[in-house]
Amino acid sequence: MNALASFTLGLPARLPKALRGWVLPLLLLLLWWAAIRFSWTDSKLLVSVGQVWDRAVEQTTSGALREGLQASLWRDLVGFAIGACVGLLFGAALGFSRLLENMVGPTFHTVKQISLFAWVPLISVWFGLGDSAKVAFLSLAAFFPVALNTFEGIRSVPREFIEVAQVFNLNRRQWLTKVVLPAASPSIFTGLHLGLIYAWLATLGAEYLLVAGKGIGNTMIDGRENFWMDLVVFGMIVVGAVGFTLNWIAGVVETRLLAWRGRAVAQY
Repeated sequence: MNALASFTLGLPARLPKALRGWVLPLLLLLLWWAAIRFSWTDSKLLVSVGQVWDRAVEQTTSGALREGLQASLWRDLVGFAIGACVGLLFGAALGFSRLLENMVGPTFHTVKQISLFAWVPLISVWFGLGDSAKVAFLSLAAFFPVALNTFEGIRSVPREFIEVAQVFNLNRRQWLTKVVLPAASPSIFTGLHLGLIYAWLATLGAEYLLVAGKGIGNTMIDGRENFWMDLVVFGMIVVGAVGFTLNWIAGVVETRLLAWRGRAVAQY
């Protein structure tokens, strides 16, 4: 038993790093297949891998997947762009101005504690129940992490950096571009990264809570209402795949733009 456990635990370490992340998904897929193959349960809620695959083929060939993804990603990216731009400006204003922080900061730090979904009734009154309301909801989801991390990034610039800038007699533009932004950029990119992920998570919430339309969320709603569990599972897989892709793209962009920081500490 100890030898088997040692082999199992040591197996991921022997795999190439690019493949280690596939160990758990493949094990779950194998468990899913075995539960159906050996009839561990007769629940109608658990569909087979083959049923989900057939549904995926049907959704892809009919164009339903493309239409749903286009609608959801359009809302996601527009909402993220608006929320990120406003968050950057607002966070920078708070970070550079002590007066503004004292006047607006307490309200901002209070409002950010409100659950995102608590804004849905207010947003639906202001913007209706269509795409405008969904985009506003996604903008709000992206705004808070971007604004907060931008503010904290600027405020966390070491005082020694400011003193060095004064010694070299840098003007305001040089002080901003050569000292503040490079020092604050890791925190700012963290906020943008989080904002992108939060906006995607909020996309599904908006499609569930507001008027249904084209989108991946609506695909899952259709599956739930008609008890097509293969469609629900397929929608969940698509949502996870899109989230993984967005997270990977954000990570690659962040790594390349912040390459000057050097390699991460964890290499294995």
